[in-house]
Amino acid sequence: MSIKYVLSQKRNPARPGDPLKWYAGARSTGKVTLKALGKEIAKRGPVSPADVLAVLEALPRVLMEHLSEGQIVRLGDFGSFQVAIGSSGVESEANFSPSLIETRKVVFRPGTGLKERLNGLEFEITSF
Repeated sequence: MSIKYVLSQKRNPARPGDPLKWYAGARSTGKVTLKALGKEIAKRGPVSPADVLAVLEALPRVLMEHLSEGQIVRLGDFGSFQVAIGSSGVESEANFSPSLIETRKVVFRPGTGLKERLNGLEFEITSF
């Protein structure tokens, strides 16, 4: 299997006067549902699709409970999840308030096992 990609021309925002360059972008080939993942995982182990699905459906809720406590959630070789925030800047620390926090996101960092699999991927150009 290979990752499909497309090429597109883009300008470097830091250097708008420079000529356009070609860049690769990953192309999605479809979607897979949580239910389908559950069935696929169940085929590979001694658990039922219903059990796998129950765990997968509970994971985001439990994950957010720990993330909201400021914890990094590590899932072995799969990777880790952590909250990241961004805010507007102010002139002094005394002028800062939580209302200036504008960006909230969950950052995923792949673990060693997933990184190794990513490094082994092959690529194939495709059209839009």
